[in-house]
Amino acid sequence: MSVEQPLVLLVEDEPAQREVLAYNLEAEGVRVSRADNGDEALMLVDEDKPDLIVLDWMMPNLSGIEVCRRLKMRSDTKSIPIIMLSARSEEVDRVRGLETGADDYVVKPYSVVELMARVRSQLRRSRPATMGETLSYDDIELDAETHRVSRAGKPLKLGPTEFRLLSTFMEKPGRVWSREQLLDRVWGRDIYVDTRTVDVHIGRLRKALGAHGGDDPLRTVRGAGYALG
Repeated sequence: MSVEQPLVLLVEDEPAQREVLAYNLEAEGVRVSRADNGDEALMLVDEDKPDLIVLDWMMPNLSGIEVCRRLKMRSDTKSIPIIMLSARSEEVDRVRGLETGADDYVVKPYSVVELMARVRSQLRRSRPATMGETLSYDDIELDAETHRVSRAGKPLKLGPTEFRLLSTFMEKPGRVWSREQLLDRVWGRDIYVDTRTVDVHIGRLRKALGAHGGDDPLRTVRGAGYALG
């Protein structure tokens, strides 16, 4: 099993447009969850935090700009990149969208090819391992495409679960991951695994990382979880 594919939340109230975008996103190899209004979008974010949100500005009841504002005000969701879609092409609207916290602003009608390029660009920032990027932290290098890991230039042998754990840590060095968050990201939400299994695989990862010596880069945070560095 490879690193879990990124999840994109698509919020668009126009059914035909939503399906075209969902089809193109899935063709990029990402998982897509769909919402047709702002309230449903906020609910889906709480159920399963996406790696990127593609958000239509003009929606009935709760507008995209209000959804964006609320998410960017919350500490647990403010770092999720948001691409705002809008028929408003005036510079003042673009500025308002970006000032509300949107990471990118695309004017309708847009080229689907260009939008997908912007999606890839945002995902490279939020989930670099899933986009085939090479990650490095201190003297550790992880090549997501070839599944090779080295430390101080020496190759390391990692099992598939340890590889997914390490990629998760290396995407966000310093971030503390709880056991439940690691289970969701590494094993997937649909699989029941005991949280103690995480500890076992962390132990294996530590052993692999220390195979040629060097300090243990993983930190146990009492009552919270684990972090890299």
